[in-house]
Amino acid sequence: MKIYRFIIFIFCIFFLTPFSYGSENEAQKFPSIYVPSGIYEFKPVLEGDEVIHNYIIQNKGMAPLKIEKVKTG
Repeated sequence: MKIYRFIIFIFCIFFLTPFSYGSENEAQKFPSIYVPSGIYEFKPVLEGDEVIHNYIIQNKGMAPLKIEKVKTG
């Protein structure tokens, strides 16, 4: 049983880990949106009142992030 575990361990090291290298560099060539808190619960307001909340949106990638459309859920 130990030999099977050892063979699987070696397989993972030599055949699966090379595919994970460089994936971080590839991801940085594209925009990557990050929203720390994407949900905000608005308190009840009277009809016609204006409600404002600022959302923080960060680009964790290296390419420019273009936000072309925003809609409420």
